[in-house]
Amino acid sequence: MDSVIRSMGDYIKYITPKFSRTHINFQRVPTVDTSNPFAAKAIPSPDENFIVIRFNGLTQIDFPYLLSMLHNSFIPSMNTLVVPGGKLGLALELIMTPLVKKLVTNKKLSIK
Repeated sequence: MDSVIRSMGDYIKYITPKFSRTHINFQRVPTVDTSNPFAAKAIPSPDENFIVIRFNGLTQIDFPYLLSMLHNSFIPSMNTLVVPGGKLGLALELIMTPLVKKLVTNKKLSIK
């Protein structure tokens, strides 16, 4: 607990400002009571979480495809996808693979 409290200032100063400058944020949101994290006996399991994925400035995201592939996911706002916690790995793969392939292809083209 002391370690968490000591590092809170750095978290606020260095980490949270970065969230507004990233293209994709994956945020784990528990669906069980975590109101007192110091009293929690266990970390919520993947099935006790949602993953909130926020896209910033990306226009090539195929939301209908993601919804069809990620069962029980939904779109609460224009640039946000919510996925059941157990689907985090699949969501990462479906979202990041095309983006990484595009980066690699663009890098190869710039080398030639």
